[in-house]
Amino acid sequence: MDILNISGTEDTPSVTLDKSKGVFEISGRSLPEDAAGFFKPVLSWIEAYKDQSNPATNLQVKLEYFNTASSKLILDILTKFEKIQGAKIIWYHFSDDEDMKEAGQEFSELVEIPFEFKSM
Repeated sequence: MDILNISGTEDTPSVTLDKSKGVFEISGRSLPEDAAGFFKPVLSWIEAYKDQSNPATNLQVKLEYFNTASSKLILDILTKFEKIQGAKIIWYHFSDDEDMKEAGQEFSELVEIPFEFKSM
């Protein structure tokens, strides 16, 4: 399975989805002009991965900020991981960023997947 590696910019997050190394990470700031277009390859990759997933999958989310359009797509991503056996979300937030922590908690209530919260 091909590695999906998207380099981040000031307005888009870095995305690394690497089945062979077990690295699944989204980090940075997410406020792309075309959120649906940006996240489309991510959603497609996860859909393909679902049928041949590793025994354990830990998606690390290390977002500093995301806009409303990205929020919907992040929920779509989490919903796709919900269908992957052995998946868990590790939600990172800066220790002084209560908004990002609360955003993770709200997402955790919307999907049926284990969440772990870590401060950085």
